Order: sequence, then C-alpha cells, then structure tokens
Amino acid sequence: MKQLGVALLGAGRMGLEHAKALAGIPEARVVAVADPRPEAREKAKAYAKAERAYTDAQEAIADPAVEAVVIVTPTATHARLIEAAARAKKAVFSEKPVALTLEATRQALAVVEASGVPFQIGFQRRYDPGYLRAKALIEAGTVGQVDQFRAVGRDPAPPPIAYLEGSGGLFLDMAIHDFDLARFLVGEVEEVIAFGAVRVDPKIGEIGDVDTALTVLKFTSGAQGVVENSRRATYGYDIRTEVFGEKGKVVVDAVPKTPTWAFQESGVSADHYDFFMDRFETAYRAELQAFVRAVLAGRPPSPGPKDALESLVIALAATRSLKENRPVKLEEIR
Repeated sequence: MKQLGVALLGAGRMGLEHAKALAGIPEARVVAVADPRPEAREKAKAYAKAERAYTDAQEAIADPAVEAVVIVTPTATHARLIEAAARAKKAVFSEKPVALTLEATRQALAVVEASGVPFQIGFQRRYDPGYLRAKALIEAGTVGQVDQFRAVGRDPAPPPIAYLEGSGGLFLDMAIHDFDLARFLVGEVEEVIAFGAVRVDPKIGEIGDVDTALTVLKFTSGAQGVVENSRRATYGYDIRTEVFGEKGKVVVDAVPKTPTWAFQESGVSADHYDFFMDRFETAYRAELQAFVRAVLAGRPPSPGPKDALESLVIALAATRSLKENRPVKLEEIR
C-alpha cells in the first residue's frame, strides 16, 4: 500500500489530537513531528508513531522524506509555514484560519496556487457523519427551497486570555466554523450584521473581544441565517444546526455522548460531550484521511483555498459589523 510521508507541525492541544488521528490512518506514514517544546514534541512523536522529531518546523518541511505537512501551530505562524511548505512542493493541510487578515491569506494561497501543491483547510465538521448526512439530505431536496439556517456553537469555557489575544476575535476563532457550515449546507453569503457582548469574562472585553455573539446572514439565494455563539456553556460543548425550507427541515442536534439514558425518580439524564475534540474525534480522523487519500490519488482536497478565503471574509465582515454597528456586505471586505 502506498503511504504518504507526513510531518506534523505543532504539538499543542490540537496537535496531539491530530497526532493520534494520523497514527490510525494506514495510508499515512508520519515521518516527523516538530515543536520547540521538548516534552510536547516527544509526546506528539509517541502519539503519532513518528520516526523523528524536530525543534524547528522548517527542518521538518525540508526533510526529504516528507511529502505533506499538517500545520497545527499557533495561528500567527500558519501563513508563513503554508508558504514555506508550498515552495518546498509539499502538500499542505492547515488548521483554520490561514491568517487573520485578507491580505496575508491571499498571499499565502497565491503561493499555494503558484506551486500547484494540494491544499486543505481544517473545517472538520464537513467530515462529521451528522453534517455529511445533512448535506446529502439537503442536496437530495428533502427541505426543498432553503429558507432559513440556524447554527448554535457554545464552548464550555473560554480559552486562556493569552490565547484569545492572538486569536483574531470570536468571529475569526470560533464562529468561523459556523460560517463555513452555512456555506457548506446552504450556499454563499452576501451580507451580515453582527451583535456582540461581554457576558462571561470582563477580561475578554479588556482585550477588545466579545464572548457572546449573534450574527445574521443574508445568503445570495435569498435565504436567511442566524449564528449564535457563546464562550460559556456550563453543561459542556453545545453545537446544533438546523436548515429549514419549503418541504421541511434537517437538524443536526446535540446528542448524548453515549446512547444511554438514566431514568430515575429525580429525572432523566444522559452524558454530554465535554468539548470539540471529544465531539469531533471521528471527524478529525476522517478529514485527515480524506486529505491523505486525495494527495495520493492526485485529487484536489476539500475544503480548499476558496473555502478558507470565503469563511474568513464572512468572519471579517461580522467583525466590522460589530465594530461599526451596521450591516456589512461581503463585497466591502473583498
């Protein structure tokens, strides 16, 4: 069986998740991991069953046995590493976003296009069985004309302030997944209006961000959408999506972690997913496997450069809408 030589760049929280996922993909041979922190680096190497480890990501990119890279480093480094890998003719999988600005994103994707290397952006929900089924039902005409879209995304607790300071804000860091789902399930967006507040932690407001937001979407088809986000859900990770139309609706709901319910005198209870790594464990492996297989087969991976760019445009439009307290057409951002 042909295997793809992969380098994992970054051994943080998500890096370790991807290390475990890569180890379970028969078509992937993890040549190397790279991270400046010795303990994290060695842990990722063990999880991924990698052959060697580097301190510097550039060394891993230059390794002649590496044919593709999986970038899970801090957001500010994504564009630089994408460009370096593309110039080295290595296929690229990168966690979102490519960069925090449209200019830097376009520049990195231009290098990818000029090099001709395969590129995939990390929107793992597209590979979740529930969302794949929803997509298939919508395309089969189950809801007919789509009129409304609703997505709820709530994390159990905010990330550390140090992380949020470099994240680009709630819309670029968190809501961008819901914006991608909107495009995936319904189609292109032409205008947004966003509302936000600090309801969870005053320190988030002090760095100029919000922790609670609502974004209204106007699709080019005429459909309407609403995206709700919060950095606090005391009961665990909360993600739900609904697509409604002339013939009915499709719902991807917040299901129990295990299909078990406890019926007691005090009430009915079930367990719940703790966080996104837990909820989307299957999807993370599926997206990486799809990337590896696409590269080996010579097919363009998906989601690709356009999806990386368009989701960012929506997030930037929402950010401007909140700041300027007005609707923003995506053409203003482009």
